[in-house]
Amino acid sequence: MGIVVAHPTGNANVRAAASGLNEAGLLAEFRTCIATFPDTWLDACGAWGPLAELRRRQFDAGLRPKTHTWPWREAGRALATKAGFTSLTTHEVGCLSVDAVYQSFDRYVAANLAEAAQRGAKAVYAYEDGAQFSFQAAKQANLACLYDLPIGYWRAARQLLESERLLKPEWAATLTGFQDSDAKLARKDDELHLADYIFVASQFTASTLKAYPGALAPVQVIPYGFPSVPANREYAAFAGRRPLRLLFVGGLSQRKGIAELFAAVAALGSAVELTVVGQKASRNCPALDAALSKHRWIPTLPHADILRIMQAHDVLLFPSLFEGFGLVITEAMSQGTPVITTERTAGPDLIEQDNNGWLIEAGSANALQNAIEALIRRPTMIVQVGRAAMETARERPWAVYGQELAQAIQALPTVTAPKFAPR
Repeated sequence: MGIVVAHPTGNANVRAAASGLNEAGLLAEFRTCIATFPDTWLDACGAWGPLAELRRRQFDAGLRPKTHTWPWREAGRALATKAGFTSLTTHEVGCLSVDAVYQSFDRYVAANLAEAAQRGAKAVYAYEDGAQFSFQAAKQANLACLYDLPIGYWRAARQLLESERLLKPEWAATLTGFQDSDAKLARKDDELHLADYIFVASQFTASTLKAYPGALAPVQVIPYGFPSVPANREYAAFAGRRPLRLLFVGGLSQRKGIAELFAAVAALGSAVELTVVGQKASRNCPALDAALSKHRWIPTLPHADILRIMQAHDVLLFPSLFEGFGLVITEAMSQGTPVITTERTAGPDLIEQDNNGWLIEAGSANALQNAIEALIRRPTMIVQVGRAAMETARERPWAVYGQELAQAIQALPTVTAPKFAPR
């Protein structure tokens, strides 16, 4: 069984998926926009500041012989973003927008699938927003369509978040998912329609697919893995002698529950101090600007620095209202920083209440405030739960996710003759 894995940017879960399939002897090809590998000239260029983005596109050396790239539009998008050419990267309509990159890459993958099938490929593994053309071509080549949905289904998102627009209009500008065109939403539905098997990373994401109006292929939940756990994690003394150091990492959108975040922190006053790491989802949200002015705000950091700043804080707050997984949860836990998150993330898949983290009700500033106050009263819980979080991370490195995905694909029945014919 040979699998073509395709993703335009290749984040942590994609790297683990491709490596896991490759190690299991299942990877036929890996296609992405930009890829670097250790000890290559392109990777060396990433040491130069203006080209540091290249280091974020580094993949395991074992993938190099099977990797094919389509860099042009993604490189243009990265350059236009740095240069501030916003008209070129405008949502959906910009010729160098994220949507344009995904569609261009999807067409590129689709154009190569017939030849991949002739070389022995049996399936294509593609991701949301970049699978429609690939799956259409796969049906013509009699390849199975394996679909990865990293975040919850869009209809469920709108059902859950519509109340946020009505109840908190001052934050509505940050809910950018409502800006998606009907054409983009139709593509998402077509991808699901064409999929023969669907993979998600959390039970919450799986539950959102109940909002899909048609018949669905089988859905399998395989949680992502954790980054490496540091050898030592030192915890700063607390005991009421300093504010509790709170951290939020993520896009600054009300989808992430930032209104509840700022409200809970404001109610606690000088007992806490908050650091926010993330980029604004909207430049036209006065409520967000006012909230950020009261706290330490860092728009962006390299991944290694994010892990370090996690170690410098007591607790990660991630009160998301709609999240497919929440990689910052596993990142913080791996660094020994316990997490307070909601039931609408991968939290329930990873966290045992009061053991290695805390789960609260989504959309409740009071629940978040109460959880923080409990730690102010019992600061020893931070060390206890943080160390338990590290043990959880040690048991599930990224390699385990890759292995479990490979095993799940190997077990698929009649993958060479898809059970679910084009609908």
